[in-house]
Amino acid sequence: MDEQLTFEFEQRPTIKGFPELRWTGKRPYRSSQYYPAQLRESYGDAQDGWINKIFWGDNLQVMSHLLKEFRGKIDLIYIDPPFDSKADYKKKIDVRGVGKATSDATSFEEKQYGDIWTNDEYLQFMFERLIIMRDLLSDKGTIYLHCDWHRSHQLKLIMDEVFGVNHFRNEIIWSYSTLGRPNDRFAQKHDTIFAYGKTEQTFFNVEEAKVPYTEEYIRSHFRDVDDEGRQCRKRFDAGKWRTYYPDSGMIPNDVWDIPYENSMSKNRLDYPTQKPEALLERLIKSATVKGDLVFDCFMGSGTTQAVAMKLGRRFIGADINLGAIQTTTKRLLSIAAELKPAHKPVTYEMIQPQLSMVAEEPAPYLAAASAGGNIELSAEDRSKVIDFFKAKGLDTAALEDVKYTGFEVYNVNNYDFFRNPVEARDLLIAALEIQPFPQSDVWDGELDGRMVKIMPVNRIATKADLKELLANLPYKTYEKRKEENPNQPVERITIVCMGHEPDLKGAMEQELTDYKVDIQIMDILRDKADLQLKRDSEAEIVREGGKLVIRAFYPMNLMQKLSLQKEYVEDWRQLVDSVMIDWNYDGVVMQPAVTDVPGKSELVKGIYDIPEGSGTIKVKITDLLSESLEVEVR
Repeated sequence: MDEQLTFEFEQRPTIKGFPELRWTGKRPYRSSQYYPAQLRESYGDAQDGWINKIFWGDNLQVMSHLLKEFRGKIDLIYIDPPFDSKADYKKKIDVRGVGKATSDATSFEEKQYGDIWTNDEYLQFMFERLIIMRDLLSDKGTIYLHCDWHRSHQLKLIMDEVFGVNHFRNEIIWSYSTLGRPNDRFAQKHDTIFAYGKTEQTFFNVEEAKVPYTEEYIRSHFRDVDDEGRQCRKRFDAGKWRTYYPDSGMIPNDVWDIPYENSMSKNRLDYPTQKPEALLERLIKSATVKGDLVFDCFMGSGTTQAVAMKLGRRFIGADINLGAIQTTTKRLLSIAAELKPAHKPVTYEMIQPQLSMVAEEPAPYLAAASAGGNIELSAEDRSKVIDFFKAKGLDTAALEDVKYTGFEVYNVNNYDFFRNPVEARDLLIAALEIQPFPQSDVWDGELDGRMVKIMPVNRIATKADLKELLANLPYKTYEKRKEENPNQPVERITIVCMGHEPDLKGAMEQELTDYKVDIQIMDILRDKADLQLKRDSEAEIVREGGKLVIRAFYPMNLMQKLSLQKEYVEDWRQLVDSVMIDWNYDGVVMQPAVTDVPGKSELVKGIYDIPEGSGTIKVKITDLLSESLEVEVR
């Protein structure tokens, strides 16, 4: 069965003469198991047999899921992972229609994700994910790793180990200007992007990577004139004279001055650490051609996916933060709406007039397609047709200007419990009434005299997860307690997890055979019915004549954070980010025909015309926290 699939990873040999990064508790990552994914929502249609994919869940599990179908098939991986900046990133939540209010009753800051790590935890986290990315990358593919001064020196060594020193391609410096200048050092105003390939076949799109010459460069370098009187530059290169023209553009160097997405940018989505589209456009163009597959598993605001859609690339995205999923979904729907008027699936019927210009019979794959006349071309046939057209000197614009605007949203391993990992830990501490230890590298807190460790709650806890805890236990203290009270446990421990491997408790006891330890496993999946982690939202939705009317919506958690009661909300729409409606819900996958996503200062409509022939209606109302209420209306 799929759930039992295991993927083994190639172990790269140690290269003599090249150092490898070591850290306490460094563990080899030799295999991963398959994790199932659940399709929850679908927007738009497939193109060339492909529909883009967005995953909500831990990206290690997402990538393990992808291995079954996409191992060695991804053309470009771009990641903007945690930097270990020692900060929590927040988003300002404002009631719609109020503006940037300062009152606690109408606004607050909500944590989106945390970027605070121990050294060993961070390095192991990145090491494991880069190994699985290597397996997903195609032989001609490129991976771009975006980082900054906090960890760039260490990540370079890990990339050398995982991908190979000989497969290093570039160290790109992204220079930008933002507010804030220190008085005691030079301002840190750049990020680093490491580029690696998987093999010696790494693809580089020379033509699309080019940028226009500056006027100053043209004036200083293009001082010649060709036989037709055109401005040019003539150079003797590799044994012969060559002519270059100003409109040909140039390959940029590895220092890029690209503006940051500041608060005034039209593309700004108020999502922390959002990257500019211009940066991703240059990276994607340089490493792919139209139709290639792009992957970003630290998706954030969805800049990679947005640019890929605009450039006619296919994409897969993932994030553990529900806010990222919601932000990206809205962003892609807006782009798809802009592209749709000009987008048509390319069929055989559309290219037939050009084929008639060719004297000989078309290639066999074209002849086979011609039987259907208007059959949409597959991605493979499209590529063959483009090559065929180019060989015959025919126009390929219609074939190459394809946009993949449809996408699906999945959960991996049924991950639908917490908005984000930061929230998960905080909610569990509050719900279980744990006394937190903010400064501890070992324990998250204390509960009824027991030391509490919260395992990664976005997935099941494994025996491997225990290794970091075991490596950091205070063994000197345990030795002293053992001597003083040999019949008493040296520690009482509670492990909090979301599911776990069989005999997790036994495995830990086995590792601690020298000590008497009282271990308790608290399984959230098993016990969550008894935990009051969230308050469910409520809504009043009715049919009135031929209309669907949302009379009221009460997002309890949001209103609690805003300190608002039901009667104090002037209009429920002020608390709503979007409304999605599927007029014929099949009971499994939501396929919204209505996507009511208003601008920042606008409100959702709240009243919608019910089309003829509608069946079971599924309504999804998403509040400003990205929490959703899904209701079926019959």
